[in-house]
Amino acid sequence: MILKRISILNYKNLEEVELNFSGKLNCFFGQNGMGKTNLLDAIYFLSFCKSAGNPIDSQNIRHDQEFFVIQGFYETADGTPEEIYCGMKRRQKKQFKRNKKEYTRLSDHIGFIPLVMVSPADSELILGGSEERRKFMDVVISQYDKEYLDALIRYNKALQQRNTLLKSELPVEEELFLVWEEMMAQAGEVVYRKREEFIREFIPIFQNFYSFISQDKEHVGLSYESHARDASLLEVIKESRVRDKIMGYSLRGIHKDELNMLLGDFPIKKEGSQGQNKTYLVALKLAQFDFLKRTGLAVPLLLLDDIFDKLDASRVEQIVKLVAGDGFGQIFITDTNREHLDRILFKIGSDHKIFEVVQGQIGEMKEESNETA
Repeated sequence: MILKRISILNYKNLEEVELNFSGKLNCFFGQNGMGKTNLLDAIYFLSFCKSAGNPIDSQNIRHDQEFFVIQGFYETADGTPEEIYCGMKRRQKKQFKRNKKEYTRLSDHIGFIPLVMVSPADSELILGGSEERRKFMDVVISQYDKEYLDALIRYNKALQQRNTLLKSELPVEEELFLVWEEMMAQAGEVVYRKREEFIREFIPIFQNFYSFISQDKEHVGLSYESHARDASLLEVIKESRVRDKIMGYSLRGIHKDELNMLLGDFPIKKEGSQGQNKTYLVALKLAQFDFLKRTGLAVPLLLLDDIFDKLDASRVEQIVKLVAGDGFGQIFITDTNREHLDRILFKIGSDHKIFEVVQGQIGEMKEESNETA
């Protein structure tokens, strides 16, 4: 899948943007706060029906405006054109359309345009709570497995209903608890099984990327923990009901799963340097890309937002070698350091475009014929 052109109105600080892209590499150069990340976020929105950074859609509308519109014009591997439209007005429901036909369920769109984004916000995968790491698994698996996404939606609905019962000050019939607990268990077993299968296949891919970038300086790993591993999930949830009533929410279930991120045999959260953490996150996301490419029908888009910060020169060079190779499809990359972009362009030596971003205005930069990297 290739994003040929994008049209943006009033998205964050981007007032009006019309851009045609290279099918291989698109570089966005500019100082911090100019709108580079917002442009990548608009592309992300077209894949996931939401912003990567702000889940409240109305807050992504440009200040003092009443709406935003994002339109992406794509081309599939066989040359078929695809148009994706998203429009949002204040105090109204957002519209999401494919080829001018509105989706009845936004979840039906997830996975149609696979995408992987690497950004500074990924530090929360290591430093944040377990919810961030579950979200990482959910984002990957949902893009290639509709059964997983459906089970996750059903589980979260049942969890919400059970939590409402747990907070009730009036007596609740056990049969009513069982209705939602059985739905949680049934959907949760599906989620657990698919998460476990994913992590098992994902670990060696991730370790290979880390090994390449670090040049074998450290060993890394992942381990997955779940309440569903050692017993029937239904029994686990039922046994926890008394304590759950005291707390007012569900203490056990796959919504408490954890993905342990390890440097050697220890949590990278406690042991890793800034450079090691950044290497870990970049390797994690490049492995995500590789995994989706193997399991999906379309090559994902790859968005790299300011990824070279806090990395030493040798690790930057290794990442440049990776993204310059043939293993990736269309790439969008931002940086404040033009030298980083020039090194990638020199390595790739193929179709590319460079854009300058200044105060929400984005223009293509014309290169001089005698320019060297």
